[in-house]
Amino acid sequence: MKKLWKNCHIATMQAGQYSSIENAAIVTLGQQIHWIGTFKDLPADAYAETIDLNGAWVTPGLIDCHTHSVFGGNRSVEFEKRLQGVSYAEIAASGGGIASTVRATREASEEQLLASALKRIRCLLKDGVTTIEIKSGYGLDYANERKMLRVIRQIAETLPMTVRSTCLAAHALPPEYQDQSDAYIEHICNDMLPKLHQEGLVDAVDAFCEYLAFSPAQVERVFKTAQSLNLPIKLHAEQLSSLGGSSLAARYQALSADHLEFMTEDDVKAMAAAGTVAVLLPGAFYFLRETKYPPLESLQQHGVRIALSSDLNPGTSPALSLRLMMNMGSTLFRLTPEQTLAAVTIHAAHALGLQETHGSLEQGKVADFVAWDIEHPSEIVYWLGGDLPKRIIQHGNEVSI
Repeated sequence: MKKLWKNCHIATMQAGQYSSIENAAIVTLGQQIHWIGTFKDLPADAYAETIDLNGAWVTPGLIDCHTHSVFGGNRSVEFEKRLQGVSYAEIAASGGGIASTVRATREASEEQLLASALKRIRCLLKDGVTTIEIKSGYGLDYANERKMLRVIRQIAETLPMTVRSTCLAAHALPPEYQDQSDAYIEHICNDMLPKLHQEGLVDAVDAFCEYLAFSPAQVERVFKTAQSLNLPIKLHAEQLSSLGGSSLAARYQALSADHLEFMTEDDVKAMAAAGTVAVLLPGAFYFLRETKYPPLESLQQHGVRIALSSDLNPGTSPALSLRLMMNMGSTLFRLTPEQTLAAVTIHAAHALGLQETHGSLEQGKVADFVAWDIEHPSEIVYWLGGDLPKRIIQHGNEVSI
């Protein structure tokens, strides 16, 4: 049935800009946008329901394109250690970091992981997030990676959100493969990924390319396996050192390369040529008190799409607000509010391969949008914390928050 959403202003975010329509209306038909434009141009038609948005500013539903939302336990003690001067690498070397979350995740049941993840993700939903990507990577064996991916599918069935599932088995070396990183990569490629894909649990494949994780050569083997399974790829790259991971990702037409503080000019050019999105994660940058900035000017100069995400995870970005990450994108990385809003809508959609259906408000796209009680879209980025008054619409239906 057709619904008319009227009395609003719209930031469509087409081409990464506000592309504002004032005194606007949206017509939805089922889960899609049937018509959008100024109210005076609204075609005469019969509507099953008319909703007055009371002068709100409407944006696309926000997209959190890089999260690790499913995990056991937390790492607040490590947070305290880092404040006392212990580095992330030192914590990882002593059995903390990802390894400690792996232990807690393996010990947790599916039910426990689902319950804890839902609490966190509901915070993002209240922030206006209607699409989220969630990675595995804290199981590091077939049974526990499968458990995480099953929970991700259950989240999609439970919450009014579009949920994309990414297999990040190549996140860290599990204890049973100590000093056998090549053997673990072979296990991922020959056993884990094919089985998990066959079960329909995987939408994309990711890896952590870093000196304390996996080498470019090892990551390339994972990419080749993903390619053989027709699965798109993403990559954690250049967070702590420059290994050329983002250039490797570009060679394999990756949807995105993420973090990128240590990427080079050549990496930027490779990503620009491939259309690979740069996903910046200001929460981790802030939480780890990093001083090395991603090359923002170079990325913009070469026309690389820039997305932002919460990187919600227990160790380096326990971020429960994408709006706060948007503010950090402006205050830390000097993105304008318009660029920041594009980074969590249309550019984030590109980072998930969903740009044809999500990320902007256009006829034929999915009817995911947020009606904000604000005077200008920049306020979404401007206000620190709190819960901005809003109405969230997902697939053409208003969400109860």
